[in-house]
Amino acid sequence: MIKKNLLFLAISFFSTGIFSQINVTISGIVIEKETQQNIPYASVLIKKEKDNAFISGTATNDTGRFTLEQIKPGTYILEVSIMGFKPQTQTIYVGSLSKFLDIKTIELTENSISLDEIVVTSAENEISSKMDKKTYSLKDNISQNGGSVLQAMQNLPSVTLQEGKVQLRGNDKVTVLIDGKQTALTGFGNQSGLDNIPASAIDKIEIINNPSAKYDANGNAGIINIIFKKNKVQGFNGKVGFTGGLGSLWERKANLPDIRPQYTFTPKINPSLSLNYRKNKVNLFFQGDYLYTETLNKNEFVNRVYDDGTIINRQTKRNRDTKFTTLKSGLDWNINDQNTLTVSGLFGSEIIIDNGDEPFVDQNNERLYLWRFLEDEVKTTVMATASYQHKFEEAGRLLNIGFNYTFHREDEKYFFENIRPTFTGLDSFVLLSDEQVYDFNIDYIKPLKHGKFETGIKLRKRNIPINMVFFQGQNSPIDAGAGGWAEYKEIIPAVYGNYSFENEKYEAEIGLRLEYVDLNYLVNPDHNTYSSDGYNYTEPFPNMRFAYKMNENNKVSLFYNRRVDRPNEVDIRIFPKYDDAELIKVGNPDLRPQFTNLIEFGYKTNWKNGSLYAALYHRFADGTITRISSTDGTSNIFYAIFQNAGKSFNSGLEMVYEQDLTDWYSMNINGNLYQNQINAFSVENLYPQPNTFFAAQQAITSGSLKINNTMQLSNKVNAQLSAVYLAADIIPQGKIKSRFSLDFGIKKNIQKGKGEIFLNATDLLNTMVVKTEITGDVFSYTSANYSESQVIRLGYSYKF
Repeated sequence: MIKKNLLFLAISFFSTGIFSQINVTISGIVIEKETQQNIPYASVLIKKEKDNAFISGTATNDTGRFTLEQIKPGTYILEVSIMGFKPQTQTIYVGSLSKFLDIKTIELTENSISLDEIVVTSAENEISSKMDKKTYSLKDNISQNGGSVLQAMQNLPSVTLQEGKVQLRGNDKVTVLIDGKQTALTGFGNQSGLDNIPASAIDKIEIINNPSAKYDANGNAGIINIIFKKNKVQGFNGKVGFTGGLGSLWERKANLPDIRPQYTFTPKINPSLSLNYRKNKVNLFFQGDYLYTETLNKNEFVNRVYDDGTIINRQTKRNRDTKFTTLKSGLDWNINDQNTLTVSGLFGSEIIIDNGDEPFVDQNNERLYLWRFLEDEVKTTVMATASYQHKFEEAGRLLNIGFNYTFHREDEKYFFENIRPTFTGLDSFVLLSDEQVYDFNIDYIKPLKHGKFETGIKLRKRNIPINMVFFQGQNSPIDAGAGGWAEYKEIIPAVYGNYSFENEKYEAEIGLRLEYVDLNYLVNPDHNTYSSDGYNYTEPFPNMRFAYKMNENNKVSLFYNRRVDRPNEVDIRIFPKYDDAELIKVGNPDLRPQFTNLIEFGYKTNWKNGSLYAALYHRFADGTITRISSTDGTSNIFYAIFQNAGKSFNSGLEMVYEQDLTDWYSMNINGNLYQNQINAFSVENLYPQPNTFFAAQQAITSGSLKINNTMQLSNKVNAQLSAVYLAADIIPQGKIKSRFSLDFGIKKNIQKGKGEIFLNATDLLNTMVVKTEITGDVFSYTSANYSESQVIRLGYSYKF
């Protein structure tokens, strides 16, 4: 059976990987050697080394400077000549660490002078030439068109989805950026909201496994950078699109008796509009997206067995309506050739209505009680960004100054019905938080003859006042003493420097980020368990990379970096959450940062129609942050509380293989095999009353496999077939079983290439069922979540 499954996977998967090349700008200055005077109007040519074919040419300006742009990868001959001087010719080799390379001064005399060697290479395929990141264009991801950003990530190499969160190489400690910046839209220091951002608003996604010191130190698994669309074509242009779809086409598992029906034939609606106007020095842009979905968000069936023999079964069914609006607009003002100002604003509104039913029955299917809830949640995000860039006379030498302000309001209202045989209790709570974040940064980049130097500073101030009020009904199980107010305050100044060097055979990069964090969490004195807490630290976060170029098609790299996972506000939030009647999630103000070290060895090889990338990595962490579920010994209620669990390890091998097999068919295989281990640990949970929890060591070998097919059926028709297999993996106190899904998409260009129509289906065979096994201190349980995963979409877009 396993062989059949592997064979099925091998012929079924598809890829969204794209191939992109970097264009390098070469600059320099030509002077007379003896007098050191600039030489204007000298001819500068660049030719291919192999056949001496002309590539590009220019003349020096009045000050003797020249710039050669749009230079593709390869080894070249650089020729500099002017009447009265003998031509100067040399083989040059330009590296791929920077898009800009300044070869400094070229001195001409009556004698021939040799120049230092330069190399032009590219960011090959979707794997960057530094092997530190992968880049994917969403316009080519046909099978996920019309869905959310989270759904679009499902097919990407290195990425897996688990319980609505993104994992990189089996680790969910991921930092999510939008256009290179952290925002409340996707979370500061964590990930949130990805399932509600329309993929139609996104240009591409970068996956950065080995971030340099330039990036914030948070997120040990890596960084996902979501880049919004923005057009810079001259004149007025834009794109309009509309996608409609249906999910939950049939009921996969019937409800337990006497609860409200599951959502079926759930509609999906996603209109989008992008506009751009560029004239002379000003570029105006606008992107608007609206996403309306009805979703069977959760449909989990649990069988819980206690040590005394008691058996309780339950179902948690959640019908969700979501309305998400994203508006982004701004302008680029090219003040002159050296100075550019960009101002932009983003508005996001997310309205969620959840209708949940949670019946509890005994082994004879007799209902014990029903917990029913209504969640009415509104999230509003406003972001304002201003950035200034100064280009020095030397090409690629830049000064960037940026300011970013984010406001995020979370307004939640929960209404509960506690339906028992002898009474019905009505409970509710309201929660309001207003998050404000100020980010200021200065970055300086200077190209060097063999690499570049970057440095900068960043300052963040973040403040989140939050208030929660409980309203208790008859025989209420809600803990009103855990409500009240709290305030999260965070200040983070940081400074970094990063130096890279490259010659024909070697690359080296070394960086250091020094970060200070001062976090205070203030708790109202009436709280029945927790009190104010916080921490501060000053820590270095180094990164290093060394690479050896075996030849122009083969390279090996060695990476090291140190990163941190700072607890986010929701991780330490003191208020219990009751959307599950017997599994209460509570934060922990005593939670501390998790520090992680990563060592990685990478290899990249290219041939005419394909490439192979492989990485061997080992990540080890101290103070591992994980959520622990335990009881207080007085009831069947479990409290899931974040704790620092001690040491953990994640080691594995990742491979990405690409091949164009014919003119119309290409394939991509991504495999990731890793071992996760959490050492034995003991922690004390304070809520609702002190209790000690002990966990034995957990370890498992897991992984994922994605084999992908892309087919060009004609000049106007393209199709993709993708499948994803996720092996069993460990989760806190248990494991999640293997999963499999198959996606298909087809698109056709119409209206002379200006229009496009597509049809796709996710989880075509309806096989994506999440099954888990959990073992607690006095219980064990198995669960299967039959939430909506199969969706069929039809969409149209038109460019003008």
